[in-house]
Amino acid sequence: MAEHQTIADSKRAFHTAFPFVIPPLYRRTADELLVELHLLSHQQQFQVDALFAVGLRQVFRAFTRGYKPGQHLASLFEALCSSTGFHAGELESLADQSEAAVRGHSIEEVRHWLEHGGDGAPAPLASVLQRADSSGFHYSRLMAVGLLSLLSEAQGDQADPEQLRKLAHELSGPLGFAQTRVEKDLGLYASNLDKMAQAVELMEETLAAERRKRERQQQEAASS
Repeated sequence: MAEHQTIADSKRAFHTAFPFVIPPLYRRTADELLVELHLLSHQQQFQVDALFAVGLRQVFRAFTRGYKPGQHLASLFEALCSSTGFHAGELESLADQSEAAVRGHSIEEVRHWLEHGGDGAPAPLASVLQRADSSGFHYSRLMAVGLLSLLSEAQGDQADPEQLRKLAHELSGPLGFAQTRVEKDLGLYASNLDKMAQAVELMEETLAAERRKRERQQQEAASS
């Protein structure tokens, strides 16, 4: 990771790697993730792990829904990572492995892993669960989202979002996370998700209305 890189350096590197205009609705997401990754890259106690990889990818995907052109998303994620000293491909691979490791296991099994320091947990998760409660562990809100996402993966399609947040809050204790902070981070995440969904819906409705208007005008011009 880039130890002496300033936030201005990271921003320059990002815009060099991603020389496209980001639609207004998504600029805040890009800016916040860029700053967060920059700060984490300067934390000596921070280590990339399964919870972080899953959480980062989930936040990126959740807050770029409806992004156009969609083919820019992979480049956007790559630029956010590379400009702050992270490797997008390695994070994607770790997230894939971690989600696959949880899939097919019950919530009770995942609870056991979390409450017993990773005992019996698959390799991608065991290491982070074993060291999470140590004094040298650096927490990030992305880890809380990663925990929530992995619990959702274990629960399957019938998962209730509110119940999952409560469970993530409960199980963050054995991990050594400050539960008040996890509760705040997940509450804010859920609230922002709702706002983003509404904004995307409004944007799509506006674009559809404009498209219908153009088509109507073209038809009127053709018939005149």
